[in-house]
Parts: sequence; structure tokens; C-alpha cells
Amino acid sequence: MPASTPDLSGAFAEALGLIFPTWCAGCDEVDVLLCDRCLALVQAHPQRRALPGGLEVHSALEFEGVPARVLRALKEDGRTGLARPLGQALAATWPYRDAHVVPVPGSRASIRRRGYVPTELLVRRAGLRSARLLRCVRSTHDQRGLGRDERTANVAGSLIATPDAAGAVVVIVDDVVTTGATLIEAARALREGGAQVLGAVTVAATRRRGR
Repeated sequence: MPASTPDLSGAFAEALGLIFPTWCAGCDEVDVLLCDRCLALVQAHPQRRALPGGLEVHSALEFEGVPARVLRALKEDGRTGLARPLGQALAATWPYRDAHVVPVPGSRASIRRRGYVPTELLVRRAGLRSARLLRCVRSTHDQRGLGRDERTANVAGSLIATPDAAGAVVVIVDDVVTTGATLIEAARALREGGAQVLGAVTVAATRRRGR
């Protein structure tokens, strides 16, 4: 696998998250990053689904309750220490061997805002190595609040594979799968770049209608 580029800004952000006083991201108990009860609720309960077009997605958790709060705290509040238990859930769900691990990249705006890429941090905390074989070629709107068709249109053509993707066997990683629009776009870009896409793995998945 190609070597990943050190993410010094992400390491600095994680260090800050460990230094300052904190509270449980799941229930607000003071002086603890994640209490024992909430930690138990982010242990992996793997599930699998197939997206339109056949892309298989393995997810560690359902995106609701405590897991949803913890993921939001990582992404929106900069609580990077939470990447460790979430990364452990991702690792416990990982079904693939001998493949490049390709995180969905962050946009330039989100990287400037956060100082790190959540998917890459989660991959590291899962004990895996990121292969940066995707890059953003245009900005997109926040997917929250958009319907299925709107999400698909929002991300269409937003990613491109790097030259190193040609001939690579890859697995895509994202934090949450909802409609799957982002993962489908990532798979399209990688396949057009000559990669073989085995599937995708996410930390969490929203509950599907009818379940």
C-alpha cells in the first residue's frame, strides 16, 4: 500500500482534545471523554447492506442515540479523542484483507474549518493505513436535510481518482452512510480511475425505512 502523508494538524487537534476538561459525549457526565455505559453503546454491532448498483457496505453501528452523538462530537465539536473508540468499532467490523483503504476525502473548506479529516483519523484509530486515492474537484452543499435525489445530484462528479488508483484493489471508508450517494460517487470515481472496488465500510448507518 502507498504510504500515507502524516496529518500533523490532526495530531495537534487530538492532543488539544486530551488536555482540556471534557464531558461524556454520549450523556454529558462530567470529567470523562466517554462513560462506561456510553462506551458499551459504541461497541460494534456489524450490519451489511447493498446500495443501488450493488456496492456492499459494512457498518459498525446504527446512527442514532449515543453513537450519533459521539460521531457528531467528533466531526462538529473537534473532540478528536473520540476517534479511538469509534475506530475500534470500525476495526471490529472490517471484513477485507489485502486492499487499499481509501477514506472519502474532506473538502478544502471542511479541512480548513476542522484542521483534520475525520475519515482519515478514524482509519488511523482502526489501525489501518489511508491511501489517498480520491480528491475533491468541486465543492458540495451539506447533505443534511437533502432527499435521496438531491444528495445524488449534490455529489455527482465531485470526486476524481488519483493516478495511483489505476490497478489498485480498494475499500472505501466513510463515517456514516445514509442514502449512499457519497459512497456511490466515490466508487464511480475509483472505478473510472482503474481501481477495483471491493466494497465500503462505515462507522455508522442510518436506519433504513421499513426496518
